[in-house]
Amino acid sequence: MRLALGRYETSVRARVEALVAGGAADAIWKRDAAFWGGDAARRESVSSRLGWLNVADAMRANADDINAFAAQVRADGFRDAVLCGMGGSSLAPEVLRLSIAEASSGDRVRLHVLDTTNPATIRAVTEQIDPAHTLFFVSSKSGTTLEALSLFAYFHGLVEGAKGERAGENFVAITDAGTPLQALAKEHRFRRVFTNPSDIGGRYSALSYFGLAPAAVAGVDIAKLLDRGVAAGTASRAPQSEALELGAALGELALAGRNKCTFIVSPKIASFGLWVEQLIAESTGKLGRGILPVAGEPLGAPDRYGEDRVFVQMRLEGDDNAENDAAVAALEEAGFPVVTIDLADAYDLGREFFGWEFAVAVAGRVLDIDPFDQPNVQESKDNTDRVLREFGSTGKLDVAGIDAGAATVAVTGGGSEASDDVAGAVRSLLGQIEAHDYLAITAYVEPTDASEAAFRDMRAQIRDAYRVATTLGYGPRFLHSTGQLHKGGPATGVFLQVTAAEAGDIPIPGKQFTFGQLKRAQGIGDFESIVSHGRPVVRVHLGSDVAGGLARLRAIVGDITKAAMAEKG
Repeated sequence: MRLALGRYETSVRARVEALVAGGAADAIWKRDAAFWGGDAARRESVSSRLGWLNVADAMRANADDINAFAAQVRADGFRDAVLCGMGGSSLAPEVLRLSIAEASSGDRVRLHVLDTTNPATIRAVTEQIDPAHTLFFVSSKSGTTLEALSLFAYFHGLVEGAKGERAGENFVAITDAGTPLQALAKEHRFRRVFTNPSDIGGRYSALSYFGLAPAAVAGVDIAKLLDRGVAAGTASRAPQSEALELGAALGELALAGRNKCTFIVSPKIASFGLWVEQLIAESTGKLGRGILPVAGEPLGAPDRYGEDRVFVQMRLEGDDNAENDAAVAALEEAGFPVVTIDLADAYDLGREFFGWEFAVAVAGRVLDIDPFDQPNVQESKDNTDRVLREFGSTGKLDVAGIDAGAATVAVTGGGSEASDDVAGAVRSLLGQIEAHDYLAITAYVEPTDASEAAFRDMRAQIRDAYRVATTLGYGPRFLHSTGQLHKGGPATGVFLQVTAAEAGDIPIPGKQFTFGQLKRAQGIGDFESIVSHGRPVVRVHLGSDVAGGLARLRAIVGDITKAAMAEKG
């Protein structure tokens, strides 16, 4: 790791020295909850969430058992595996799938990660698998995650239709001890239950069963991955380590106004941004404070960025890093704080999982927050439950109320009236952006190459015109990730919510609502939550022609941002 901090060098070094003098590393490893300050409630919360410190060592001892399980899955003829989970239960396996498993030519099962209620995505996965020869991981720390349990109900019905009473042998649970999911697994005679240590929060669970069991089935060498994590843990025990320095830098820079942590990641490990987004946002975004992780934003010239940025380059040896290297060099030359982290190979992600967990825990101390709770995540869940109850009573799924700071409009592939409404609403929204704000696109649409391209263009246009950080989150995934910072972090977010009609919905067995209705309820609940926090938000509905609607929205954003740049000269 290399820190190029410019004018912040002195203050960050002073922060590191203070942490070292105060025995920060020793306090963390002794699990001294008082290190994070606060009242008795905070200390109690912290003390119950420090199992991540030793989990890599514990899992290394269990690696042979996990590998034997994975080998038996292959021997029994399973060709695919589907992970049904959200947030901390799904993001690390997704990173390992994309960064390691899909690049492997070894004997493996094809892994699909389903962390959505989007019917189109669920249908796409269903069409790629043979349910009778597919293993399903149902992953939930609490054992009550609505999305995971709904996906279980759907897929269990498919497998039961193919295998009858033997359906349970296609299912695996990953959960804490004593949860409803553990009881469900017993009832349906699941193939295996991996009982995770209960003192680990979801976003700190990458090197636990949640990350490792699906990765092993997908062909990842988990022993090799864990060895890197164990080594990182050992290094962090020193009074001054790279992980401690990284956390001190992130926290100190945030206090100085550099609270937009922008990731520039080598292409082959680009998915790391998905995992680190949740870790940073959910851990630090509370009490009106927080560090905004910015992943996947297109590269820009230094003059397109505001003075609230710090950049982190994750550089994989042997990858195509030329464009990223040139951009980072220009940013450093322009005086932006830059952190560069080199990875010898993709298995160094094991080191980075632990290193970033430790660093964010240290940053939480600098920011004087509890980095292990997530008070506003429950707010979104409660809103969704309320919307669904109202739907059960009235049969309607509508936004309950909006004020002068919010709007709901529709855009289609054609039609000037609808487009005019959207243009006015989006122009008003972007006109409320101030220095040091960020623009968050929250998209309740199917992630496709086309949608990714459209949103990338919009992010670049908005960033260039207003010099603000931009983020993209697909719903409902981001509700278990950056959603915490949206509600609990600094009141600097400006929100563009994008929704679409369902081309073909899917019923959820045992529920009075479908996957599409659940997704819509989640979007409505999130919209109303943002409104209640007083943040500017516009809800754009694309209708059934998603491609056409996105094209029109991209054109509208382009026109508005070009005019804004022309006005500024």
